[in-house]
Amino acid sequence: MKTKMLGRTGISVSALCAGTLAFGGDADAAESVAMYGACRDAGINYFDCADTYAGGRAETVFGNLMAHERDELIITSKCGFPVGSKDSGDNGAGASRQYITRAVEASLARLGTDRLDIFLMHQWDSATPLEETLRCLEDLRRAGKVLHLGASNYAAWQVAKGLGISERLGAARFEVLQPMYNLIKRQAESEIFPLANHEQLAVTAYSPTAGGLLSGDYRDGKRPERGRLVVNREYAKRYGEDWVFDCAAQFADFAEARGHHPVSLAVAWVAAHPDVTCPIIGALNLAQLKPSLQALDIEMTAELRAEISRLSRQPAPANDRSEAENSA
Repeated sequence: MKTKMLGRTGISVSALCAGTLAFGGDADAAESVAMYGACRDAGINYFDCADTYAGGRAETVFGNLMAHERDELIITSKCGFPVGSKDSGDNGAGASRQYITRAVEASLARLGTDRLDIFLMHQWDSATPLEETLRCLEDLRRAGKVLHLGASNYAAWQVAKGLGISERLGAARFEVLQPMYNLIKRQAESEIFPLANHEQLAVTAYSPTAGGLLSGDYRDGKRPERGRLVVNREYAKRYGEDWVFDCAAQFADFAEARGHHPVSLAVAWVAAHPDVTCPIIGALNLAQLKPSLQALDIEMTAELRAEISRLSRQPAPANDRSEAENSA
């Protein structure tokens, strides 16, 4: 598998990042072993974790799987959302020093490692000054418990504010961004990607298949029995508009007419954006994972990508001056 440099970190990562969301949860022990093995056989060395995945079990399962080859891998984790029960109290989530410190120690223990190569804040915390968050992350970095910093689900202005504060403090800055990005959800094109390009930030885009919506299973009024859009209210709300299903159906027909699995083409479309370092792929089982692993076999020309892009809604430019964008 091809590799890419992860922004300015000096780290070389595989062109696909494997997500561990299902490990220890939707994927049982046997499926987790199979998916990990398939990812490693394909050449993936970059794995994405979070403390909240499967209530913490995902990190434990993944930690056991990668223990024999830890130094060959680049591992991320994140904190910010509640782990396990959502009734964990006012201090059971967020971006305070009190919470981040405990979260990092807990992730290190579950993963069985002494450091996290990339540590990301999982969501914006409006109740905690960003200075406190960044000072805490810098202290953890200096202690060697996290090596590089990042942000997931942050707006561009929040990332930019963080970059400014880090420069003022003389502290390490965010080097990796993890936005949602797929053919349906393209908001990152407006501000996140231009910011990342200008500041040389790595972008590892999650949900390239829109929670399975672009898998080919959602068309002709059909709905699969399993899947995040079926069982998860947040996903159902996120992708609930009628045009979304029309787009998914058109995309599936487009992919199959050209001899591609819709999942492979959806991942390849994300991977081909010039500001995306790598997509984060994931699945509930090995059968679902295989088409994602085949994404890089597709020759995604500029013309093919543009043709696919026209199937969905292009987000408005950051300043809403579309006439300026069109004339540039």
